[in-house]
Amino acid sequence: MPVPGAFVKRQLETLLSDMTPAATKTGMVYTAANVLAIVAAIRRYALKNVIIDPVMLSSTGRILCEKDVPAVVKKKLLPLCTAITPNIHEASVLSGIRIATIHDMEKAAMSLADLGATNVIITGGHLEGTATDLLYDGRFHYLKRKKVDGEFHGTGCTFSAALAAELAKGGGVLDAALSAKRFITREFRRTFSAGKGMGFFNV
Repeated sequence: MPVPGAFVKRQLETLLSDMTPAATKTGMVYTAANVLAIVAAIRRYALKNVIIDPVMLSSTGRILCEKDVPAVVKKKLLPLCTAITPNIHEASVLSGIRIATIHDMEKAAMSLADLGATNVIITGGHLEGTATDLLYDGRFHYLKRKKVDGEFHGTGCTFSAALAAELAKGGGVLDAALSAKRFITREFRRTFSAGKGMGFFNV
C-alpha cells in the first residue's frame, strides 16, 4: 500500500525543520507524488550530498514503483542529486539503453549525466564476471572487485548508504565511492542466510 505523498511531505518537514542532514539518500519511492515531495524538500531545505538509489526493479525483474515514477525521477530529481547509484537494470530503465557490457554502462552513464546527474555510479554486480562499478563524473572510473557467488538482499542499498556516509564526512564522490566499495567488499564476508532465500548483510 503506497504511503500518501502528503504524509511523506509532513514527515520530511517534521524532520528537516529540526535538523539538516550532512547527506541524504533516497531508496524505493513507489509513487510520483512521493518523488515530488522529496524534490520539494530538497529545494526548500537546500539539502546537500543527495544520493539517489533508484530502487525500481527487484533482482528478479519485478517492478517496484508505479509506471510514471522513472519519468518524474529523470525530469525532477536527477538534476538535484549529487550522485545516482542505479544497478544495470535500473540504469537501463532510466537511460533506455540495454546494458550487457561495460561499454553499455558507459553509454548509459553519459545519458544519465546528460539528464542532469552530476555523478553517475552504475553498480555492475549483475554483469557476468568481475563485479565492476562504473563512476562517471565527466571521466570514467572503474571500481572492481572479485564477484561473490550467490544472491544477496540490499547490495545496492548498502553501497549507496555507505557512499552517503562518506560524503557526510566531507569527502569527494570518487573517494567516497572507493571507500563504499571497500566497505561492501568486506561486508560480503559477513553475510548470513535466513531460511531458503537470499543472503543478508550483517550491518
